[in-house]
Parts: sequence; structure tokens; C-alpha cells
Amino acid sequence: MNWFQPALDRLRGLPHDPDSRVRQFFSPNRTLHIARAPGRLDVMGGIADYSGARVLELPLACATTALVQPQRERHCHIATRRAGQWDYFSIALPLAGPAELAAWFRAHPDERWAGYVVGVVQAVLARNNAGGGLRILIDSSVPEGRGVASSAALEVAVALAVAAASHVDINATDVAALCQRVENHVVGAPCGIMDQMTSACGTEDHLLQLHCQPGTIERHVLVPRGYRFYGIDSGISHAVSGADYGIVRTAAFMGLRILTTDTPWRGAYLSDLTPQKFRQVASLLPDEMPGAQFLERYGGITDTATVVRPERRYPVRRAAEHPVGEQARVDRFAALLDCLEQTPDAAIELGELMYAAHESYSRCGLGSDGTDRLVQLVRSVGVERGLFGAKITGGGSGGTVAVLGTAAAEPSVRELARQYAAESGRDARVFIESGPGAAEVAVLSAKP
Repeated sequence: MNWFQPALDRLRGLPHDPDSRVRQFFSPNRTLHIARAPGRLDVMGGIADYSGARVLELPLACATTALVQPQRERHCHIATRRAGQWDYFSIALPLAGPAELAAWFRAHPDERWAGYVVGVVQAVLARNNAGGGLRILIDSSVPEGRGVASSAALEVAVALAVAAASHVDINATDVAALCQRVENHVVGAPCGIMDQMTSACGTEDHLLQLHCQPGTIERHVLVPRGYRFYGIDSGISHAVSGADYGIVRTAAFMGLRILTTDTPWRGAYLSDLTPQKFRQVASLLPDEMPGAQFLERYGGITDTATVVRPERRYPVRRAAEHPVGEQARVDRFAALLDCLEQTPDAAIELGELMYAAHESYSRCGLGSDGTDRLVQLVRSVGVERGLFGAKITGGGSGGTVAVLGTAAAEPSVRELARQYAAESGRDARVFIESGPGAAEVAVLSAKP
């Protein structure tokens, strides 16, 4: 399959677009560089990535494509279609540093979408003081705010295409780390590393097994024959920059600081604690703690992407417990996947591990009525129709539910989604196919 075809079709259609600015966007005489990066389905691991856990992530067929053309004019011009309308942004080069860009975009929230692109451009060009202007057209089939890493797909696609256009040599894992820094420090979204690593380095029809300390690819796990991981969109918008996700992440780092201060344990990551060891020290962690009280006693946290707010209350124990339990669940999940074809009954335990991960999200405060209902529907359909388990994904508080089922269970998944849509009045898009990670598809360079 030509993964660039949708973007190429869009480019060929530009002369007929009613927006004159789009019709004239690219020069016919300069080389165009095209990169593609997918969304991802968070199968297991989720919010435990920022606590150093192991995660299992599937690249999806939906993807963002960035088309980049160098120009002599010392500006970066950006065009993208969002919600059926063209959005534009232009900024002079050279760009200011990350802190200055972050301050500008905070002061101009209507332009926040462009911060993802501009931050990546700045970071890529800064690697070798690359010069010259750029024109960037973005085309995407990854839905925004649905927990399938639309921002990571955007960042990775732009980074690879800009690097090619600017003759910047950078490998896929470095691209992922660069994009995470942009999202944390320019956009202000405190995401972990798993989204960018999956988009950049994932492999079609394989789960990326990533140990987030800080981001080591351990292996690519082939989805067992006869099984599939599906995604069902709850229709509830989700953003990792939202207050719920930020509060839980901050609370986890508060727990880490308390344990490394008040016990002999000096680990760098909560996920390094075993569940047994955590139970021994859990009583030292408050169920909830005011930020002011924590700051007075412990001073701060080691997280560079969040800060403790004195006026807020944080669910310290539940937030710290989640990555400890999730690490154990992911390890067991990975081991069971390896023997699933030979031991089909393992699918039942795999499903129960997904249900347990979902319940842990809810205890942290990251559930939602829509995702809870989808998980309930999967349970009700059950093993008899080839559905074994489900869980909320990514940053939680809405978004998409991941489902483990047989390959033959697709009709059941679609029927379940239709039932949910009829009950809730929300759209319930189903994600069926996996797709290649960005590194699997070379950047295409050609004349328009």
C-alpha cells in the first residue's frame, strides 16, 4: 500500500481548492519532502510511562503526513486543515528558544495548535544551525483529542520532513525524544515518551515493548495469529494537558519524593518497586495531600514537566500505586502474549489484566462514563463472541478504549460500537488496522 497516497492526492487537489492561499502554497520548481507518522493504540502501560514502567503500544493505520518544501524567504509558513477549515500560521526565522516560544503560545491560545509544529521546527533546525525558510502542509487522519496520540504523530511527521528538507541527520529514537521535549516544554503538555517512540519506531502489526527509563526499545512483539487489538473511540475529548492527567502525574512524583525521603529506598522510578515492597511502604503515603503541605515538607519534585500547585490536593497514594501495579501487569501480559498461540486459554487472563488496568485508572481519577460503558459492553459480549478484555488508554479521562479480541470478532466490535453510539449520542469510531511506524517508511522527496 502507498502510505503517502492520501497526502499526494491532497497535493494534486490543491490547484482546485477554493482557498487561493492553498492553491499557491508550494513552488513547482522546488523539491518536496513527505514524511508519515502514525497514531498509536495504548494496549498496556498508559500513564505508567512517566514513572519508568514497561509499556506495550501498537502503531495504527491512521497517520499524519507532513509535506515540507524549503524556500529562500526566511519564514516558516504552515497550513493544515482542521475541522474542515484551513488554518494558517507564519513566523519569521530564526526562531526563539523553547522558553520564549512557550511564553508566546501561552499568550496566544488560539494559535496553540501551531506550537507543536513551530517547536519541532526550532528543535530540528537547532541541531546544526540549519538555515533557510520552510513551507509545511499537514494532512492527518488521526483524530484529535481521542487518546490515540494525534500530537505525537504530528510532531514526528513534521520532524522527519523538516530534517530531510534541511539536511539534518537524526535517527528515529532521537526524533521521538526531541518531540517529547517540544510537547513538554513548548506546548506545555506533560506527556511521557511512549507516544512519540511508538509513532517514530513502531512496527506494523507488532506491539512496541518499551521500557521508559527513559525510553529503551526492548523488542517488537508480533500480535499473535488469530488475534487483534481494536480501538473504540468513546467520543469524549481527551487531552494530556488537562488538569486530571497533570494532577495524577504530579501526585505520582510526589509519592516518589516521599518514599525516597522517608524510607531507605532510593529508586529513580516508582515502577522499580515490586507490588510486595510497595505494600510495605504504602502507609507512608497520604490518600490525599495539599500541595502547600507537600512543598513545606519536601520542597518539590524531580519531574521537569509538572509543578506542585500549593492550592491543589493530590491523590498521592493512588497515583503512586498505579505504575507499580501496571509494571507487574505489563510484564505478565508480555509473557502471556508469547504463548498465546499455543495456549489459547491465556487470552482470558490477558483480558483480566486489561480490566485491572482500567480499574486502576479509575482509582486514580482518570476514568469517564463513556469509557466505563464501553468496557462494560465488552465484558457483557464476552469470551463467547471472541472479546477478552478492554481498558481505557493513554492519559485517560475519555478518549479511546483498547480491546483484545479474535480477528474474527470484528463484527462484534462494530456492533458494540453502534450500540454505544445509539445509547450515548456520541460518535464511536473503530480502529481496526495497524500501520507502519515512521521509521518503516522512508521520507519521500520529489517535485510537486
